Amino acid sequence: EKISVILVEPGRYPKLIETEDTLEAMQSLVEGDIEEYMLFDDEVAIICNEEGKMRRLLLIRTVYEDNKEMVDIIASKFFICYALIESEKFLSMPRELARKYGEKFKYPKRIYQIIDGIEAKPYKLVSKDMKR
Repeated sequence: EKISVILVEPGRYPKLIETEDTLEAMQSLVEGDIEEYMLFDDEVAIICNEEGKMRRLLLIRTVYEDNKEMVDIIASKFFICYALIESEKFLSMPRELARKYGEKFKYPKRIYQIIDGIEAKPYKLVSKDMKR
């Protein structure tokens, strides 16, 4: 069985893809053991590499609470899926949520440390090959 998820990769815009609904396929997408991260009011989960920060993988996107305060930074490839609290499985993203979260994570970020914290600057891609 396959599910539709939003894949977010370094230096690329998010894209809706289909992946096998297996642990192995999900680990392959994030290139390591998976970690489920639910921060939003919607029943969606970020599935990322559990050791991404420890392995010092590239920091690619930021997560904000109420679109104001940065609460986390995600390292390397991750995907977003529908995750009903009462379900034991990840599910395909509904169309309206796919649009919402595709837009929320649309722009790649340049993330760097400044004197009083961390700065994350979104940037637009210039190469058509990178946009896909």
